[in-house]
Amino acid sequence: MASSSRDPRITDISDEAVRGTCDDASLCKRYAVNVGYWQDPYIEHFVRLPKERKAPEISRGYYARVQGVGHLLKAFLHKTQCNCQIINLGAGMDTLFWKLKDENLLPRKYFEVDFPSIVTRKIHTIKSKPPLSKPIMESHSGESLLIDAHSLDSSRYSIIGADLRDLPKLEENLKKCDMDPCLPTLLMAECVLIYMTHEHSTCLLKWVADMFRTAMFINYEQVNMADRFGQIMIENLQSRQCSLVGVEDCRSLDTQKARFLLNGWETANAADMVQVYRSLPPDDIKRSCRDFSLMRLLQWSSRLI
Repeated sequence: MASSSRDPRITDISDEAVRGTCDDASLCKRYAVNVGYWQDPYIEHFVRLPKERKAPEISRGYYARVQGVGHLLKAFLHKTQCNCQIINLGAGMDTLFWKLKDENLLPRKYFEVDFPSIVTRKIHTIKSKPPLSKPIMESHSGESLLIDAHSLDSSRYSIIGADLRDLPKLEENLKKCDMDPCLPTLLMAECVLIYMTHEHSTCLLKWVADMFRTAMFINYEQVNMADRFGQIMIENLQSRQCSLVGVEDCRSLDTQKARFLLNGWETANAADMVQVYRSLPPDDIKRSCRDFSLMRLLQWSSRLI
């Protein structure tokens, strides 16, 4: 939970702004899928297609993000032969469970954790959309499947409404849904830790290192936040009352690795998105460059008109 020294009204405002970033990311992914960067037949059930055109730089960034995280995730699944569990922290409207099921790559159990208000929205959508609810039922084995306003728990998929700053409650909720500390565990966090104070994110990373016998943590997050681009990002988010309170750990790749190595992790590796983007298939890079050139041509033409 937030420390007692902070004004709870400020914390509530900031938390609401952080929850708003879930919609921002979902809209960008929906647009990129619609223009063909990758296939995702499930995201349309969670978010409408945005009316405005997104810049190619945004779509290319999200494509590289999805491919980079997906490459590491599938390597873990193949290494463990899917005899593992995945815990997606701050999952938002992520559709990974359904995509993994389609590829016959479901782990023994897949967990998602997010703010209760986001979880409530997601569960409501799942219950009202057969293309989402049917795969959960198909993968379920057991006598009962729990679905209420703030949680969903089947034998293969759980959605939990929780605050990552309240670790005792988080642990309690995960164990209620049959989290197994002895099972190889992959944890994912995409632009999550930066919204937590250094103290809270440190406690989370230590908790994970102590809790699981074998674990891997995929952390997609900002770096180089001290440069001009980083300062503009900070200022823009602050104007929305969304504070990047964990920014000090995002100064560089080295500080990102250090936060793990200082908190119980044996190894840590990091790469920036330029490296990830250059590792994508050449045809995908060519396609995204054509998209970028077309967008710039349209913008230039509109100025002439």
